[in-house]
Amino acid sequence: MNYRHAFHAGNHADCLKHALLHALLRLLLRKPAPLRVLDTHAGTGRYDLAAAEAQRTGEWRAGIGRLAEVADGPLAEWLSLVRADGGYPGSPALAAAMLRAEDRLVLVEKHPEDHATLRRLFRADRRVAVHARDGWEAARALTPFPEKRGLLLMDPPFEAGDDFARMAATMAEVARRARGHVQAGWYPIKGRAPVRAFHQALRDAGLRDLLACELHLREPTDAARLNGSGLVVMNPPWGFEAAARDILAALHARLATGEAGGGWALERLAAE
Repeated sequence: MNYRHAFHAGNHADCLKHALLHALLRLLLRKPAPLRVLDTHAGTGRYDLAAAEAQRTGEWRAGIGRLAEVADGPLAEWLSLVRADGGYPGSPALAAAMLRAEDRLVLVEKHPEDHATLRRLFRADRRVAVHARDGWEAARALTPFPEKRGLLLMDPPFEAGDDFARMAATMAEVARRARGHVQAGWYPIKGRAPVRAFHQALRDAGLRDLLACELHLREPTDAARLNGSGLVVMNPPWGFEAAARDILAALHARLATGEAGGGWALERLAAE
């Protein structure tokens, strides 16, 4: 409840998450059938990088600030939406910009002030429903989707010590009841051990068709720093693995710090 994403909007972790989210949605939208997106930790939806919170940390300068001049390549379509937004679009604003009239977007935010901001942002959009509730509970309660196809996005702040475990358990439960849904979960990379344990928990739960996409700024030896981040995707649509490879390489080329251990990784955690 204390976490406010406005201080971190547009940083390298956001760039990873949103570039890959854009790729997922672009591929899912190739089919004409209606699509539903559920974002369990939605934040305020859009961020002003000139606001006091973003300026105080300046994290965006080492993230989206380094991508401002990119006009072609695998990041170009996502960045064109960022420029058109007028601020920095979080996952809700990005999804809303891409979804069609027949699609639906469900946003969940527990923080009272952020929920109020989110509701104001989408008050005139009939495709969007905004809930004030716990994201983990919502993931279970609001799946399977009526449309039978869609994307569950989980992006918790990882302030609680059990967020890795809760994400693994939530993905497993949703998979049991809605096997065909695409699931995507963002996670921080501070040290190696928690990430390895998370990946193993997903395997132990019997989940299939799992892909881990990671961007590393440096060797994850200092647990006090955000050394990188990842997005684990279950049931990625056809073409996503190749798209993710290109996106990760392009992000690393622009966001690399030159520190030892930097790079990117694309690992299949479980086969189809």
